[in-house]
Amino acid sequence: MDILQQLFNIFIFPGLLFLFVFALAAEFIDRRLYARFQNRMGPPWFQPLADFIKLLAKEDIIPQEADVATFKLMPVLALTATVTSFFYIPLWNEQALFSFNGDIIVVLYLLTIPTLTYFLGGWYSRSVYSMIGAVRSLTQLFAYEVPLFMSILASALLAGTWSLSGMAVFYNDHPWYWLFNLIGFATALVALLGKLEKVPFDIPEAETEIVAGSFTEYSGRMLALFRLSINVEMVVGASLLAAVFLPFSLDGNLVLGFAIYLFKVISIVAFIALARSIFARLRLDQMINLCWRFFAPIGFLQVLINLAIKGFFLK
Repeated sequence: MDILQQLFNIFIFPGLLFLFVFALAAEFIDRRLYARFQNRMGPPWFQPLADFIKLLAKEDIIPQEADVATFKLMPVLALTATVTSFFYIPLWNEQALFSFNGDIIVVLYLLTIPTLTYFLGGWYSRSVYSMIGAVRSLTQLFAYEVPLFMSILASALLAGTWSLSGMAVFYNDHPWYWLFNLIGFATALVALLGKLEKVPFDIPEAETEIVAGSFTEYSGRMLALFRLSINVEMVVGASLLAAVFLPFSLDGNLVLGFAIYLFKVISIVAFIALARSIFARLRLDQMINLCWRFFAPIGFLQVLINLAIKGFFLK
């Protein structure tokens, strides 16, 4: 019976099926809000699913000079990494589906892999536009990862654990301590925009400059997997920030706890849509300067604040 329950959790709820449906729903919310902010109607609710099915029905075209094995493997690897990281994040209660002391490091590592697959997929496409987008993706990675890591690890330092489930337990036992992490939360939100390559950090796939960046030569099922992995990464990234910085959960009430989880994630998705509508695309050098000159020091400040609080108030 335990095996059947685990299989249900992995493949149905809160596993693969729920994650894929929620990822498509999050794309719809993002696109619909983005359109409304621009005084447009936006797509119907089924548009993300229709786009996904349409891509699945199209032919996979592989460039003649591309490395075929790498070209085909990258979309699968990107989706696998994002899905795997989801299982270690506590969603509507204090306990993730799988957890251990140190799982926060594993989640951050797994969420780095998709960007590396964008680089490798674009680079081994051997297309000029793809290679330029690939280099931009990798360069941008070194800008936003440091502020993101500092912000999340600062919250872990205050909780005194390297487990996301352990952090959820700590902040539920100390309900007001999450307020000390607001600076890190703001920094992590900006870094999440960079990780998802959303405006103003959509530099690696700027349509007006390099067509679609790393994905220029991708089509059919492989492009569908890449797009799905980006949507899944948006849900996983929002779930991670919600678990770390907005740790409000109810273990005793599944329905209310699930509703709170959905509200937190949708709120973060709404912020992404708002940022896309009010900001213009930055240049790559501007993005790097912004992260290293401002957000990295702010993330380090959050670490110092949490160390001081832990030293004086949590002895």
